[in-house]
Amino acid sequence: MSAVTQDVWILGISMTKFGKHRDKDSVDLASEAALAAFGDAGVGINDIDVLAAGSLMAGTSAFGQQLQKQIGQTGIPVYNVANACATGATALRTVIMAIKAGEADLGLAVGVEKLSGAGLLGPVNRRKESDTWAPDGRFGALATLDGRVGTDSMPGVFAQIGLEYGHRYGGADFELFARISEKNHAHSTLNPLAAYSKRFTLEEIMNDVMIAYPNTRPMCSANCDGAAAAVVVSDSKLRTLSLEQRRRAVKISASVLTSDPWREGCQVLPDVNTLTRQAATRAYEQAGIGPEDLDLVELHDCFATAELVHYDNLMLCPEGGAVDFFNSGATWRDGKTPVNVSGGLESKGHPIAATGIANVWEICHHLRGEAGDRQIEGARVGLAHVIGLGSACGVHVLEKAAA
Repeated sequence: MSAVTQDVWILGISMTKFGKHRDKDSVDLASEAALAAFGDAGVGINDIDVLAAGSLMAGTSAFGQQLQKQIGQTGIPVYNVANACATGATALRTVIMAIKAGEADLGLAVGVEKLSGAGLLGPVNRRKESDTWAPDGRFGALATLDGRVGTDSMPGVFAQIGLEYGHRYGGADFELFARISEKNHAHSTLNPLAAYSKRFTLEEIMNDVMIAYPNTRPMCSANCDGAAAAVVVSDSKLRTLSLEQRRRAVKISASVLTSDPWREGCQVLPDVNTLTRQAATRAYEQAGIGPEDLDLVELHDCFATAELVHYDNLMLCPEGGAVDFFNSGATWRDGKTPVNVSGGLESKGHPIAATGIANVWEICHHLRGEAGDRQIEGARVGLAHVIGLGSACGVHVLEKAAA
């Protein structure tokens, strides 16, 4: 692959409050986020050269065009993006690639979802099963026991992933996973845009409804409504803008998207580890940094068990050292490498397509010094991570502007 020297920046970014928005549909929420991102960037729809819009539940393959009818139809190219829980990160990367290719100077990425009341997200349109099973169809020879021995529900899949890590390296028990959730819910109390901003005691978390051992209800991401949007600008265009716009711009030092490499095991149980580790490795190489340089991380804690394994996958700790890393206190707001100071998906909520941009939103606000009571002082470099089963992993490394 050829090297690209043009830097790309986040010029403006926004997210709605995550939660229940009974009086707004997906277009309303996406419009709110997009217009707020324009305001944050100091630009308007007529300045935008490309739009990438992501939504899994909007019910149309032309959601971006529907959004245009609300924020302005200017004839620009629209990319409608769907990539599981990595949809928002994929929309952002689509705009970044258009700018790096020289086809645009300014672009808008939007992710939105209406998910409140959706319950547990799992397989749909499954055929009625008989008492006797026989291999059938494309996946018959691969996923022979899927849903019969084990599970194909999201909580169950990630429960298995966390327990597998504990079996391999030791120390990851029910209480440890509950303590990760305790940390994230404590962080959420400082985030006014989180779906839930309530601190839980360890006992409350461990004694709540068991969803899929070891994940109780507070240890699971919250399905909710919400949107997030980002305005991305080329380096050459940024230099023509005001000093204040340049001062608040956040450099995208790395943008990486990966999918599963072939592994025998991941034909049955999704392998969230390998593609995340590969994405992180490439991101650190692109950015010219190492994990020790990160001032904060927003990672995809769809379940408490997922957060633990991603400490390792993102190389925040030595391989196999995630339990010791958490026990050291490093991931708390006042720790060496704060993780999910927003409250994470367990508290902030997880409107699927919005999450990838919302994680970037959190990092940007710390790098700008605009995170309010949860501000990580002196933050200069942050990493946003998101993963969608299927699988797709997006990692963005962000740096504070020098201006």
